[in-house]
Amino acid sequence: MADNLTKEQRHKNMKNIRGKDTSIEIKFRKALYHAGFRYLKNVSGMTGKPDIVLTKYKTVIFIHGCFWHRHTDCKYATMPDTNKDYWNKKFQDTINRDKLEQKILSEAGWNIIVIWECEIKSSFDDILNKTIKQILSNQYK
Repeated sequence: MADNLTKEQRHKNMKNIRGKDTSIEIKFRKALYHAGFRYLKNVSGMTGKPDIVLTKYKTVIFIHGCFWHRHTDCKYATMPDTNKDYWNKKFQDTINRDKLEQKILSEAGWNIIVIWECEIKSSFDDILNKTIKQILSNQYK
């Protein structure tokens, strides 16, 4: 199937995809703040540049986009129809980088929580409550 957009339109769309402060990240951070949690965001000096860092709880939260981070069996993790070799390599590099970054953080004593875009979209309150329980349970490890 051919792309419905011109090369210039596709370039503009891809250029506008945000790497941080996405609407779901902002919504999730606001909810955590409202629940009493204080955090740092997008800490550039940390491995993986986590979306949310809760230093008090030694916990980092990554909010992964299903497409870019390849959420297994997710309807949002589609494969582009063109240039498949390029996309396969790009996606595999992202998966490998995520694993390495999480391993480094874990070995440094950080608790890691990964939240997927589709989970937030489909059941925000459930994911928020589950995450809060996970953060608090990490406090006493």
